[in-house]
Amino acid sequence: MKSVRVLVRILIALTIAASNAAAADRVIFIVRHAERAPASDAAASKRMMADDPPLSAGGQQRAVRLAGLLAESGIQHIYTTEFLRARQTAAPLADKLNVKPVMSAAKDPDPLIAQLRHVKGNVLIVGHANTIPDLLKKLGVKSDVKIGESDYGDLFIVVLRSTGQPTLVKLRF
Repeated sequence: MKSVRVLVRILIALTIAASNAAAADRVIFIVRHAERAPASDAAASKRMMADDPPLSAGGQQRAVRLAGLLAESGIQHIYTTEFLRARQTAAPLADKLNVKPVMSAAKDPDPLIAQLRHVKGNVLIVGHANTIPDLLKKLGVKSDVKIGESDYGDLFIVVLRSTGQPTLVKLRF
């Protein structure tokens, strides 16, 4: 875990240095929510779980690892979708950094994109397999991104430059 943390710092530093970064350059970290809990057998909770399941124990552990990985990444803002699993994924880092996450509608990324144009500092966004590719496109990333149904460990690092094309780095954690 420590080596991944060091690698993230090195990649960010190299990416920014290579782009002759200006003070306005920012880094946006984007992750899919961690592993969700399987649906319960209880009929009453089954519908709730299907609509908005919480994280599994493994997902909670992944959220804690993410917090350790990004704790020193200069994140000043955290955005999640309205779904429980996204909020739970962000919670350990939000607690560690004392940053209150802001919810954004999963189905409509445009208000989030508008907010990102005005915030200062680095950002974490916790989304979903079906929302992250569109979000990356709206941030100006040209490459196609696909997230498999069972892929929970992708960390997308987008360096937004004050001028020019954003840079995308993809890591596994």
